[in-house]
Amino acid sequence: DGPARVELHTDSRYLANAFNQGWLENWQENGWKTASKKPVKNKDLWQKLLAAAEAHEVEWIWVEGHAGDPLNERVDDMVGQARAEFE
Repeated sequence: DGPARVELHTDSRYLANAFNQGWLENWQENGWKTASKKPVKNKDLWQKLLAAAEAHEVEWIWVEGHAGDPLNERVDDMVGQARAEFE
């Protein structure tokens, strides 16, 4: 079982840009500091996501949120249902 080809659709520009615009590489090279020299928030989560993504061929695709994309709307519904279970 080799690497999988994954299309990951996200409505987070921050997430898509971190991978597509080279932000993650820059953060790592700069000791996990942003371009403004501030610590990257949620470094531990970024590192876990990066490790998972490096094992596969991931294409990060930004989609506009709350704009009628059927799959994005479905995910929003699922998040709402999951959140309600914990309240």
